[in-house]
Amino acid sequence: MTLGAPWLPRGTVYGTLLNFRCEWDLWAPKMAEAPYQAAPKAPVLYVKTANTFAPHGAAVPVAGEVELGATLGLVIGGFESNEAVEGVSQAQSAINHEVDALARVTGCVLIDDLSLPHASYYRPAIRWRNRDGFLVCAPAVTPAHEVDLKTLTIEARVNGVRVQTVDLSTLVRDAATLLADVGAFMTLQPGDVLLLGTDCLPDGTRPHAKAGDHVEISAPGLTALVHTLAREAA
Repeated sequence: MTLGAPWLPRGTVYGTLLNFRCEWDLWAPKMAEAPYQAAPKAPVLYVKTANTFAPHGAAVPVAGEVELGATLGLVIGGFESNEAVEGVSQAQSAINHEVDALARVTGCVLIDDLSLPHASYYRPAIRWRNRDGFLVCAPAVTPAHEVDLKTLTIEARVNGVRVQTVDLSTLVRDAATLLADVGAFMTLQPGDVLLLGTDCLPDGTRPHAKAGDHVEISAPGLTALVHTLAREAA
């Protein structure tokens, strides 16, 4: 789906926090603490601004170590309405909403959602996630109907060594549910990208990389993403 140049987002990119079971379970004991005092009921989102967009093959400038964020982006091709469906039961409405939401996904793309290491996941500061080049995108989008969103596994490698396997079967909200729940309170426009989220390692950390490292994100049936990290100019 590229015409010569590597693919980059044309709309707003939304990231999703706490959407993998491993990390949710690790954070669950803290969710009842102040200031939230309860687990989030709706998806927890953040925005990746346009300055973060970087193409396949980019050398992303970094000052020190960064966290890798291997994830899958859902490229929106139709409007996701937050209007209620009238004349049907609440349960049937929810089912219809999920099916309709997924039908609006035109393609899937591998993403490396980079971040500076940080402790809080409830309030991710822009300075951690939105540095220049911190959203590296695979060069092509794969049609959504060719991707099994329920069983897909994504692998991240640094310098040829596998550092993480991300299993979409362990999502808290699968793709259809996430789209429907987001659509309940906001409208995704054509060209927007919704990231399914990044997973942690069993100890709660994320894979790290530094200047000079070569990063590859891959998944069966999708165009792989390759990029490097370069030392940030003083």
